[in-house]
Amino acid sequence: MNKRFLIASGGTGGHFYPGFALGEEFKRQGCEVLFVVRKNDPAAKVLSAHGLAYKEIDFMGLPRSINPVRHVKFAGKLVKALRQTRQIVREFRPEVAIGTGGYISFPLIFTAHFMGVKTAVHDSNARLGLANKVCGKFTDLFMLGLPTPEKVKNGVLTSTPVRAEFGLPADRASQLKALHLAPTKPTVLVVGGSQGAKDLNGAVAACAKAFSAWQFIHITGERWFESVRGLYAGLSNAAVLPYSHEIYALMKSVDLIICRSGASTLAELMCCKLPAILVPFPHAAANHQYFNAKIFADAGCAQIVPDDAHLPAALAQAFKALVQGNTAEKLAAMRAGYDKLALPNPLTASHAIAERLKSL
Repeated sequence: MNKRFLIASGGTGGHFYPGFALGEEFKRQGCEVLFVVRKNDPAAKVLSAHGLAYKEIDFMGLPRSINPVRHVKFAGKLVKALRQTRQIVREFRPEVAIGTGGYISFPLIFTAHFMGVKTAVHDSNARLGLANKVCGKFTDLFMLGLPTPEKVKNGVLTSTPVRAEFGLPADRASQLKALHLAPTKPTVLVVGGSQGAKDLNGAVAACAKAFSAWQFIHITGERWFESVRGLYAGLSNAAVLPYSHEIYALMKSVDLIICRSGASTLAELMCCKLPAILVPFPHAAANHQYFNAKIFADAGCAQIVPDDAHLPAALAQAFKALVQGNTAEKLAAMRAGYDKLALPNPLTASHAIAERLKSL
């Protein structure tokens, strides 16, 4: 009989894609996989497109305000989600239930534990999320994407799984020509993310105007596309995209990246050994994006620029320091810094994690 795994995943990409990569690995191995996602989660479309089954539960995150109405609503949603999850576990009968972070993990891990199912969680960040801290009390295995100073019961460092596409080769010339950019010109990729990237977008566009010797590929997300495209009006050294289905190929076709420091993004950078200027999202819970970035900066493969009132000047200064003088040597040293991270390979993390979970 095939082993059955139930995975709670979704919400932000940092929580969804590790679970998605793991689900794909289980599928390749002939295991049965079912995802649990919140109602109306966009992740459901991705799962459907890849032939991965899912069930929805009606749940919400713990309110961070003292508004009593929101807390009453949360309590009602929690009771409903626990009831829905219990039904899913009864029907699917998994050997192991897995949460990949975010509030969606709690109903599954809590319910499965008290129904006698083995449980595991994965936290990608250098600072544990609230849901995972709670789930950790009910888990048989706690997998860490990055080292954390926190004491973790049943903890093991596994890295963060990435999609298999990041192991594929890329043709720089064809990628850049398709964007009407020169293959021989130094190029930076900009991934602003969907959360609060307005100031970062403006700061990067200013760099593109000031450093015309470099080309810029700016992926904005649908939310910011029109406004960011306007910032690059009249510039011939930039390509502005709302989204890219071949982000792995772009990462392997550029010389530098400017991006946030979510754990999944950093795992993807590891696969490409891509020098980075990291601008942590300042409102991330427990400031975890800064602590993620610090691990990479300490290894020498990235520089950190805070997203504060001084962002435009600080980003321009950091970019100038990298691209003036011995640029090739500086970038080579940053690529070599990835070898100092001493983290498991994200490309093989899905297989390694799958084997650990099967052993439960």
